[in-house]
Amino acid sequence: MSPVTVSRALAELAAEGLVVTRPGAGAFRAEARQQARPVDTSWQEIALSAEAAGDHAPRGVDASGVLATLAESASGVIELNGGYLHPALQPERALAAALARAGRRPGAWGRPPVEGVAELRAWFAREIGGPGGVLATSDVLVTAGGQSALTAALRALAPPGAPVLVESPTYPGVLAAARASGLRPVPVPVDADGVRADLLADAFRASGSRLFVCQPLFQNPTGAVLAAGRRAEVLRIARAAGAFVVEDDFARRLVHEDAPAPPPTLVADDPDGTVVHVCSLTKAASPSLRVGALAARGPVLDRLRAIQVVDSFFVPRPLQETALELVGSPAWSRHLRALAGQLAARREALVAALRLHFGNTDAGPGVQVVPPGGYHLWLRLPDGTDETALAGAALRAGVAVAPGRPYFAAEPPAPHVRLTFAQASGVAELAEGVRRLRTAYEEVTGGR
Repeated sequence: MSPVTVSRALAELAAEGLVVTRPGAGAFRAEARQQARPVDTSWQEIALSAEAAGDHAPRGVDASGVLATLAESASGVIELNGGYLHPALQPERALAAALARAGRRPGAWGRPPVEGVAELRAWFAREIGGPGGVLATSDVLVTAGGQSALTAALRALAPPGAPVLVESPTYPGVLAAARASGLRPVPVPVDADGVRADLLADAFRASGSRLFVCQPLFQNPTGAVLAAGRRAEVLRIARAAGAFVVEDDFARRLVHEDAPAPPPTLVADDPDGTVVHVCSLTKAASPSLRVGALAARGPVLDRLRAIQVVDSFFVPRPLQETALELVGSPAWSRHLRALAGQLAARREALVAALRLHFGNTDAGPGVQVVPPGGYHLWLRLPDGTDETALAGAALRAGVAVAPGRPYFAAEPPAPHVRLTFAQASGVAELAEGVRRLRTAYEEVTGGR
């Protein structure tokens, strides 16, 4: 046994209180410790629940909808509910090389500007604003991923107790962040062409809201792309209401190989500073590359910056430098091309498996939109299906799926489940996952 191993073992035993080390004398068995009395934390029930009548922002936060897609499944369970790429789809070698190069950059461990490293902000400005140069570097803040940016935007743009319009269905992380900030989510229905613009106008009038959060591209969970005719309408309606639009552009780098180029961002078509844009590198790279951006024009940017500084000071510079090295390397474009092909193949495999095992949509889950990007399918279940029971039966059968209820701000119009095709190991596992889902479906519905 090497001296290093002995040293580490003694250090661990000392940390556990089993031995005492005395420099120059050796290591000795520690005296037996008295049994600690059980900690009584019952008082916390009162302290955590006692709130003043005027409190709008609850201290308790329901994160169940978000945690469902973050939790690791047991061994042998096929994950059709995850929110990130399988390790085989992540650019691990490119990330490792970028991290190594970033560590050698002069000043890489110094304090960055609170707004973010200038070169990274400039890159985000070009990516978000498009070739027209709509955005300047000064219009961008670097954030610790997309969720952090969404939370900052909600807190900046609406006071506690205010209504906020959200798509229905929508990403559960938006609902959780809004409620944690004391906001009241008001649903606006989505169809195959994105948010219903006519109902958006009605929702602004009825609620008096000054904020709308949307995902115009590959919407989560439906996969819808906001139709060209609705894009200008959404901006016009929001501008007439004196409201902001938060554009959550989480999936722009997840376009499928067989799809046309995606439309430009909403902020690129916004001449009035109506849109606050949110994006991230996380979804297309790695769950641990938590680097994103907020883009906005006008005084709202000062408020966004202030909230970010109070919450987290700044994004660690080594992480920003790593992101900059990654997106500036030839490996990044190669990764995105390879990912586009892989996602298209997986989407087709999942759709084919659903058709094989469920056939006619009237007899089982039906895919409402086959998206040209992203990595999820939204399945409408037959009326009367217990989606929670189906998710539980599926887990027992060895496949994890997400029930639809957490994606709605109010009562859902029908039962749904969401399936993702990026976190499985490959097309064979996707096919097996749907076979297991069919077994669970027959258990819950009695074979109907």
